[in-house]
Amino acid sequence: MNPFEKRATCGVQGLRPYQPGKPIEELQREYGVADIIKLASNENPLGISAHVKAAMQRELAGVARYPDGNGFALKQALAAKHGVDMRQITLGNGSSDPLEFVVRVFVSPGDEVLFSEHAFAMYPIVTQAASARAVVIPAKDWGHDLDAMRAAITDRTRVIFIANPNNPTGTWLRDDELQAFVADVPERVTVVVDEAYFEYASDPALGADGYPDASRWLDRFPNLVVTRTFSKAYGLAGLRVGYSLSHPDVANLLNRIRPPFNVNSLALAAACAGLEDEDHVRRGVAMNAGQMARVTAAAGEMGLSHIPSVGNFVCIDVGEDAAAVYDALLHEGVIVRPVANYGMPRHLRVTLGLPEENARFLAALRKVLA
Repeated sequence: MNPFEKRATCGVQGLRPYQPGKPIEELQREYGVADIIKLASNENPLGISAHVKAAMQRELAGVARYPDGNGFALKQALAAKHGVDMRQITLGNGSSDPLEFVVRVFVSPGDEVLFSEHAFAMYPIVTQAASARAVVIPAKDWGHDLDAMRAAITDRTRVIFIANPNNPTGTWLRDDELQAFVADVPERVTVVVDEAYFEYASDPALGADGYPDASRWLDRFPNLVVTRTFSKAYGLAGLRVGYSLSHPDVANLLNRIRPPFNVNSLALAAACAGLEDEDHVRRGVAMNAGQMARVTAAAGEMGLSHIPSVGNFVCIDVGEDAAAVYDALLHEGVIVRPVANYGMPRHLRVTLGLPEENARFLAALRKVLA
């Protein structure tokens, strides 16, 4: 341990940074590969719409000045979209901001934070940074075991994280079971429902059971916080803008620790424009549904199983040599995501890209496995 680490807080001393998907530029430097596709970070392969691009171009003239620190226009648009008061909204540099804000506001050293096995890596990171205790509930069929989570709540429990759909597994919870769970949690415990991939999962193909929109429950559950992002279906991953919806008193606390100007001018303008162009989102969701069927069917033809997913990604079981398969795909210029750090050493998470990107991935996978 270096002398600086000894002076850090206990939570930070043993912390390991979040590991993102490998950047294209890094693969070019390391492997000398020129023609690369990235299917590792669940980005929208359609990118931004022309409407969003025009809004960003108009905003460029003013980037020498600070953005609206309160994000009034975006909050106004989000309030209209969700039918909530603007006082219920907290803006973030991606939805990871409000996830961290919740822990910083409600969790003290020694408190407990509950989340599922195979859940988003930011949950243990923000928990450990607060010197709190992570209570990891074993997964059920790769997803959340709500009964086990209920049973794990103690007097020390302060926050529960639930990703719906879950990342990286793509599993999901039905409206009835998730709503019943939130109703059972004591009001002293804050429940965060992370809906980063909501737009993909809300596809009608899910059938009669429907898909839960936890933002509709805020009037009933004052201890509920719902997070969303523009990084996925809206194609704004590079701009980093997300938000949370909660009871006004909870949002007031979250906004107290929100850094000034944490959402930049271009992101604010792009997010507002994105909300005005839902057709672009619908096109991406429709394409995603078709490509999910294509990729999973092809994987099955190769004798590979997958975890059923309603996100814009799918985890494919490529066997015990998953790390070697991942590396071989890199040599083919295809970046996917190894998920051994999520307790899934046999799987690779594959973002669903454009049809031609998915065709190239499948061809490379066949070649590597052969």
